[in-house]
Amino acid sequence: MTDPDSAWLRCYRCWARDLEVQLHYDAILKVDADTGEPTDRIEEVQEAVVQCLRCLHDQPHLTISADETTEKARVVPVEDRWERMVAGTPWVASCTVQIDQDQVDTCSGEGATESLTYGSFGEQGVREFFTHVRFHKHDEERIIVHMLVELYARSAEEASEVLEGASRGTLEIMSLAEESRPPAHASQDEAH
Repeated sequence: MTDPDSAWLRCYRCWARDLEVQLHYDAILKVDADTGEPTDRIEEVQEAVVQCLRCLHDQPHLTISADETTEKARVVPVEDRWERMVAGTPWVASCTVQIDQDQVDTCSGEGATESLTYGSFGEQGVREFFTHVRFHKHDEERIIVHMLVELYARSAEEASEVLEGASRGTLEIMSLAEESRPPAHASQDEAH
């Protein structure tokens, strides 16, 4: 039986509890010339992504936390988003975001969608939202990005607040509609 305190420990899209952590580690270490052992850590980057093994979606409502005393890591919820994403439903917004052109690295070719999404909604837009950039246009020093955005929220008001909070420019929401989602219960094979 599932612990009610771990309701967040599931895929927010398909409800599966089959999760894995993908840990990416990159470092530059100085080497001791006498022993061959690493001595100084010059640069170290560690990124952990929790992913659902069933639907293969990343789980932005979960992160990895290391316990300093035991040196063990565990998956924990991201406090400002897990409840909204797990208890919420998908919402689709048709919107435009008007941003400064220096917020976008590239607006054509490979990587353009991610760059326009990041320019419009920052890290939250890239990690948490599913976006479809319909088109964009340049207006002097500004770029106007027209897109469809899917996000998870418990109400239309909360969905609007999340979009407004993430927006890195002037946001206009033309329409916002709630989508259906599978029921919030474990299937028979997940209950065991």
